[in-house]
Amino acid sequence: MHAVVDAIMHPAAIIRPKGESIEYVSVNSRFEQFERERDAEPSADDRTRHGLWFPRMMAVAAGEEESFQFNLDYASALGPRTYSASIARISLPTSSAPLALFTAIDRSDASRIEKVLRRELLTDMLTALPNRAGFLEQVEERETGPELGHAIIAVDLIRFSRINESLGSIAGDEIIITVARRIKSILRAGDVLGRVGGNEFAIHSVAVKDMEDVLQVAKRIRSALETPIRISSYLINVEAAVGCAVSNGEEEEAEELFRRSQVAVKRSKQSGVFEVYRPSTLIEAQERFNLESRLRDALAQDALYLDFQPFVSLSSGEVVGFEALARWNDTELGNVSPVKFIPVAEESGLILPLGRWALRKAAEHLAKWDEEYGSRVPLTLNVNVSPVQIARDDVAEAVREALDSTGVDGARVTVEVTESALVADIAKTRTLLNALKAMDLTIAMDDFGTGFSNLANLQMLPIDVLKIDRSFVNGMVGDRDKKAIVRAILSLAGALGMRTVAEGIETAEVGQALAELGCDRGQGYYYARPMSADDAFAFWRARHRSNN
Repeated sequence: MHAVVDAIMHPAAIIRPKGESIEYVSVNSRFEQFERERDAEPSADDRTRHGLWFPRMMAVAAGEEESFQFNLDYASALGPRTYSASIARISLPTSSAPLALFTAIDRSDASRIEKVLRRELLTDMLTALPNRAGFLEQVEERETGPELGHAIIAVDLIRFSRINESLGSIAGDEIIITVARRIKSILRAGDVLGRVGGNEFAIHSVAVKDMEDVLQVAKRIRSALETPIRISSYLINVEAAVGCAVSNGEEEEAEELFRRSQVAVKRSKQSGVFEVYRPSTLIEAQERFNLESRLRDALAQDALYLDFQPFVSLSSGEVVGFEALARWNDTELGNVSPVKFIPVAEESGLILPLGRWALRKAAEHLAKWDEEYGSRVPLTLNVNVSPVQIARDDVAEAVREALDSTGVDGARVTVEVTESALVADIAKTRTLLNALKAMDLTIAMDDFGTGFSNLANLQMLPIDVLKIDRSFVNGMVGDRDKKAIVRAILSLAGALGMRTVAEGIETAEVGQALAELGCDRGQGYYYARPMSADDAFAFWRARHRSNN
């Protein structure tokens, strides 16, 4: 028997049952050392588990089971030790009694490495906070239940990518570290904070009695972020969207509660206020996801189309151009309003292929009208460019490709950009507009008067046309304030050498009033609703012949 255990390179012993205990028949020297270390300071876990292992060990030693494997953890003078132990029945020719062989393989180093790797896997290296996986694991392990309310509060830093783009990733990392410290400083004892995304944090708050507890946490978060963060010579104002999901009193998986908090924070980014998850919010999110999925398919299948709404010269009544408007008639959803699908396209990034498609299609229709007319039609075509396109796409290249592929002259195309998009990044906007002007395009500022531009911006940027927002045009005849605003815009445009277009004209009286004030062009349901390309061409030909 001694020869058997001595040949084993790990702690080993041959055992047999003796009454209600185990007798060691033969052990090797490594087992003796192993026992001395274990007996020196057995851990609580070791003592507890021994109570579970012992009956199984007895069963194997008595011949009732073939084998049994388990782990041994204990503290030693050299630190925590981990062994992978096994016990199996053996038969020896020198003994007729039931015997079992016990072996223990030292896995301490591997276990230590595994714990380090696991800690790194579950920890955000920049902030030393739990990452998403670590945060969710901690939420799952914490004691919660119907009598102990809990919530996950999600925090998303708004426009954080602009900090990285403007100041670099090192400055961005400093912002993240500072935000993490500030949020951590205002948490209650027992709350868990994690960094669950690049610019996203989450807080698990237990012992939540009512919604007031959650609101107080949200207020403290906003208060902690109110003070600007100094990075070098810059003072950075950090804004955050905050949303939360509160447990409904039933057993819920951490992943589900976290998902609900993400739905709430996404809504907070849109509304600008603290949002609490509601079942209807999830339905809306699912509808938006379905809309995004179907829009992606529609773009791939070229299932969208353009409608065209005319611009009319207010002095002559001549149709002088059209605005190209994206339209979508889905086989399942029916006619989907641009008010619904454009925001989804911007949020998902689909606005980039959609914008390029609209530029190309508009140029193709203009070229087709030229062909049908037999010469160049005296019309201009307006195409809208989204702020997201300006920020993330090469709009000048997209325009150049559309013009080159159709042979349309740039002087016949007007790019409409909203006021807020123009002033978001003045330097980048000026570079883009100059590139478009180099191709002879006209630049129109859409919805003028609703954004944040000022005279300096208007002077700095090569803008040709101001489009007066419909909110000022509607009802201006009976509203002195609106009429005064329109008059001021027309005076400003005249002083800067810009042409003007009034949107939303719905009555002859408004059109006449705008003409008397000196507005150049008008657009609205009074003249025509948006129509198909063929109808638009026919509409222009009929008005053109009539005027001639």
